[in-house]
Amino acid sequence: MNAENPDFIRATRTAYDTIAEPYTEQFSDWAGIPTLDRTQITGFAELVREQSKGPVADIGSGPGHVTARLAALGIPVFGVDVSPKMVELARRAHPDLRFHVGSMTSLDLPSETLGGITALYSIIHVPDDHLPTAFAEFHRVLAPGAHALIGFQYEPGGTHMHLDERFGHKISLDYWLRAPEAVVEPLIKAGFEVIVRVLREPLGDEKLSRAYLVARKPA
Repeated sequence: MNAENPDFIRATRTAYDTIAEPYTEQFSDWAGIPTLDRTQITGFAELVREQSKGPVADIGSGPGHVTARLAALGIPVFGVDVSPKMVELARRAHPDLRFHVGSMTSLDLPSETLGGITALYSIIHVPDDHLPTAFAEFHRVLAPGAHALIGFQYEPGGTHMHLDERFGHKISLDYWLRAPEAVVEPLIKAGFEVIVRVLREPLGDEKLSRAYLVARKPA
């Protein structure tokens, strides 16, 4: 197993390359994001704008709709996704923005150059033993005093889920649905201060609760 391209990254890349088009059709509308979730993202944009410490990396940018919204809010931002097909579709939909292929466990970015990170529903595909590496990378690339907004589905006791099919396509994709404290702990060990914790119950057709954390790299 290559340390920079472990099995879970290859599996996640292959799965999202396979389902990129139907996924984008279903999940590329900013207006389709629940109001409470949009509030977390727009509030984070205000925080970034107040600090003016550098661009934001939207890690796990998928179709690019959150990246585009941050840009519309006046935030310098670019997207990073593990799936080349997702990056292709995001570039097609938002040709004025920058998207590139990359993994949160090995970011091709200089140290202490980012004014913020959003990682929305992307850490769910990172196994427990690789999560500290991802958060260490977040800490490395953020400027002192900058923040990361991390959103994820969870179950109170935490669980692992594997899907062999989605959108009618055969895939092999793993989900780690951790309790919020199981995400807070490695963030703190990576050197972050967790300053905001927002939890909400499932809405509409959702089956899982949602959590949003804002983590600050000390100045």
